[in-house]
Amino acid sequence: MMRIGFDAKRAFANKTGLGNYSRFVLDALTVHESGHEYLAYTPKNNRHLFDGFPSGSIHYPKGFIDQKLSAYWRYARITRQLRADNVSIYHGLSNEIPQGLHQAGIRSVVTIHDLIFERLPHLFKPVDRAIYRHKFQSACKRADSVVAVSDQTRRDLIELYGVDDAKIKVIYQDCNPVFQKQLPLQERSRICAEYGIAGPFILSVGTLEERKNQHRLVEAFARLKNHDFKLLLVGKPTGYLQKITETIQRLKLENRVLLLHNVSTAHLPALYQQAEVFAYISIYEGFGIPIVEALHSGTAVLAAKGSCLEEAGGPGGLYADPYQTENISEQLLKLVTDVHLRNTLSEAGRQYVQQFSGKHIAGQLVQLYESLT
Repeated sequence: MMRIGFDAKRAFANKTGLGNYSRFVLDALTVHESGHEYLAYTPKNNRHLFDGFPSGSIHYPKGFIDQKLSAYWRYARITRQLRADNVSIYHGLSNEIPQGLHQAGIRSVVTIHDLIFERLPHLFKPVDRAIYRHKFQSACKRADSVVAVSDQTRRDLIELYGVDDAKIKVIYQDCNPVFQKQLPLQERSRICAEYGIAGPFILSVGTLEERKNQHRLVEAFARLKNHDFKLLLVGKPTGYLQKITETIQRLKLENRVLLLHNVSTAHLPALYQQAEVFAYISIYEGFGIPIVEALHSGTAVLAAKGSCLEEAGGPGGLYADPYQTENISEQLLKLVTDVHLRNTLSEAGRQYVQQFSGKHIAGQLVQLYESLT
């Protein structure tokens, strides 16, 4: 039995992508690979985001200084705590690992999610890019193995950072299990009615930000004629919301496009399952969990070419150039008008998404850990 430690700060503090990934990995390992001991290290746990994880396996900074300087604890001082806890492998789940692991005789793995800040630098402040670059490059150099969440990220690591391909292992992830349970039609209808949703609709879920490209989806939707579909955009607003709103007003779509900012995770499966089409034309992603959520929901997908979304959706979707409104609209038209096509994609997607299961991925991770000892 190995004692494997994890940088679990995001699992206990973050509701979005990095947090979801961290919770998924820890949950999959504890459920499907119980032959090893998994220790989660976090500065604090006060948001009740992961109450299902065994409290006896959660480790916090021990001394007064480490508790006060928790960022420095994660960066360097945690290593002596890991050694005292007889941890043999440490897995940084969110793009970084602490200093001194090699000297302490602790093997290491780091998961790199994406290099979006390198591919789309104009979306990030220069100081943030510099910090990310330092952390990511340092982690890739020092780690014994690098997990990439998609083949796109693997290719980026090789091309942009010169990481040795032999050091990289592509291991996918699944989404929250709530998306895997089919809800009765009555319950789906009731939840949709709460949000004022009636009739057929195209769903898009993701933070309302420039990279997610929602304004172009609105423009593509406006080109569709002679249909009774609505477009539902769900996501946390940013300054980009103004551009989306202006696009809706310019195209006189106020009655056809619905913006929702506060949909609970518990209600999202109903929207996914009730939607006729799921559209996600983000310009660049590391993996694209919303697509996996749609595949589990049995909903046909329209996604963007050019990053990893074709990996995430496979045969469960159609794909368009995210910069070409006309191309997006052409693909959307096929999905809106062809029920048989939607059903075919839905079935293909349900089959394809099985490879992202927690059991399969937990097995791949343990195989990787065991190869390092």
